[in-house]
Amino acid sequence: MNDFSWIFLCVLGLSVILKLWLAQRQIRNVTANRNHVPDAFADDIRLDAHQKAADYTLTNTRQSRLELVYGSLLLIAWTLGGGLQWLDSSWQQLGWAAIPTGVAMLVSAFIIMALLDLPFSLYHTFVVEERFGFNKTTPGVFFGDILKQTLLMLVLGLPLTWAALWLMQGSGPLWWFYLWLLWAGFSLAMLWAYPTVIAPLFNKFTLLDDENLQQRIQSLLDRCGFRSKGIYVMDGSRRSGHGNAYFTGLGQNKRIVFFDTLLTTLEADEIEAVLAHELGHFKRKHVQKRIITMMLMSLAGLALLGWLIGQDWFYHGLGIQQASNHLALLLFLMVAPVFTVFLQPLSSWFSRKHEFEADDYAARQASAADLIRALVKMYKENASTLTPDPLYSAFYDSHPPAPVRVAHLSARMS
Repeated sequence: MNDFSWIFLCVLGLSVILKLWLAQRQIRNVTANRNHVPDAFADDIRLDAHQKAADYTLTNTRQSRLELVYGSLLLIAWTLGGGLQWLDSSWQQLGWAAIPTGVAMLVSAFIIMALLDLPFSLYHTFVVEERFGFNKTTPGVFFGDILKQTLLMLVLGLPLTWAALWLMQGSGPLWWFYLWLLWAGFSLAMLWAYPTVIAPLFNKFTLLDDENLQQRIQSLLDRCGFRSKGIYVMDGSRRSGHGNAYFTGLGQNKRIVFFDTLLTTLEADEIEAVLAHELGHFKRKHVQKRIITMMLMSLAGLALLGWLIGQDWFYHGLGIQQASNHLALLLFLMVAPVFTVFLQPLSSWFSRKHEFEADDYAARQASAADLIRALVKMYKENASTLTPDPLYSAFYDSHPPAPVRVAHLSARMS
C-alpha cells in the first residue's frame, strides 16, 4: 500500500458514511410522515396508498444500504484485496498478445461483477417488487433478458474493447483523445439505433391504435413543431406494474413511447399533458445539453486517465503489480465513481432544473391542472413517496419532490 491507497480508502469511507447518513435521514423522515397524507394530496391519495408508498420507499432504501456496503467491500476486494491482480495473472499465463489478453480480462471482469450483483437483482424483482404488487416478470423472462444483455455486450463490447486497447497501444501520446472520438461516435450511434435495433430485443412496440388519442397527440406535436417516427405503445406490463412515458432516439429517428400500464391509468387530457412535459425537454434542448455534458465529462476523464496511465503509484496503490493498458482502463472505470460521488448533488440539481422547465412548457402547451392530476396518479400507481427527506432528495433525485413539483405547477395555474 502507498499514500494513494490510503487516500482511496479515506474517500471511499467518507462516501459510504455520507450515503448511509442520507439513507438514515430518508428512513426517519418517511417513517415520521407515514401516517399522514400531505395536505396537497389529501383529496386524491388515500392513507393506505400513502402508507404503501412509504413502506415501498423504506424497503428500497434499506436494500440500497446493504448494496452500498456490499459493493464497497467488493471494490476493496477487487483492488487492494488482489482480485484484479489474480484475474489478470490467470489470463497472462495463457501467453496471448497484449490486446487479446486485455479484451479477455475486461470482459471476464465485467461478467463476474454482474454475477456478483445478481442476488440483489433477483431479490428486488422477485421479493420486493412481488411484495408490493409490481412484479410481472417470470423467471424465464428475467434470465432471458440477462442472456440477451450478455450477448449484446459481447457483440458490441468485444469490437469496441479491442479498438480501444488498439488505440491505447498504437496511437501515441494522444491516444486518449482518439479513444474519446471513438467513444463519442459509438455513443451517438447507440442513441440513434436504440429505438429500432436494441429496444425491440427486450420489448414489443406497437403503433398507438387509439384514433382519438392519436389525433390529439398529433395536434400537440404540430403545435410544438415536433416530428417523430411514430407514437408507440410498449408492453411494460410484461415485466412490471410501473408506468412511464419517454422519448427515445436521435435526429430523424425519434420515437414517442408510452408504457401500456400508463395508458390504462391516465385520461386523454392527462396523457397530453405528460407528453407536453416530455416535449418540453426537447424544446428546451435538454437532451442536447445532457449529451454535450456527457461528452465533455468523458473527455476530461480520458485526459485524466492519459496522465494516470504512466503513474506507478496509481497501479500499486490499487493492488496492481504490473502496469498495463487494460488494467489502467478497468481501474479507472471502477475507482472514478468513488471520487466523483460528491458531484452528484450538482448533477441532480441540473436535472431537477430541467424538470421544472419542462413542466413550465407543459403548462403553456397543454394544462398545468391536467399535468398535476397525471402526476398524482403516477405517484400513486408507482408508490412514489410524497415525503422524501429534503437532503436525501437533493443528493439523489433527478425529479423535484412531489409537493415541490405540484406547488410549482399550481403557481403556474394562477
